[in-house]
Amino acid sequence: MFREMRRKKQELPQADAEAVLKKGTSGVLSLTGDDGYPYGVPISYVYEDGKLYFHCAKSGHKLDAVRRNPKASFCVIDQDQIVPEEYTTYFRSVIAFGQIRILEDDQEKRAAIEKLALRYAPDDSAADREEAIRREWKPLCMLEMTVEHMTGKEAIELVRKRTGES
Repeated sequence: MFREMRRKKQELPQADAEAVLKKGTSGVLSLTGDDGYPYGVPISYVYEDGKLYFHCAKSGHKLDAVRRNPKASFCVIDQDQIVPEEYTTYFRSVIAFGQIRILEDDQEKRAAIEKLALRYAPDDSAADREEAIRREWKPLCMLEMTVEHMTGKEAIELVRKRTGES
């Protein structure tokens, strides 16, 4: 169903690809937009246990696209170091593929927004976090993407550095 990576030597081990998702704070969510056009939207997220969580408003382009077709991809760039003398970049990135569902159950929605709140404001007090969630609850929509396939890739120069090859 999913293509194999052509440049196998540059493929990140699965654990490293997951580490990129756990470390990252934003990526580009790609959906099937209006009239079949691709719709890529930069978005913050949290990754946990094979699932990506996103928040959004209860209406808009993103939700219309998810309702039309729940299949999605999500790309995170971990590194993009420009190396002008080599006319290249030393990059590392991950693309996850999966299906998105809108969390309708209040308990699921609450658990998901807690994950995001803890990720982006880990030092906030429980009381402040509770107040922020309460304040934003009514207009809040949470999305959950179950990752079905994930690939990570890095520049050959980074592979050589990591493995000690010349």
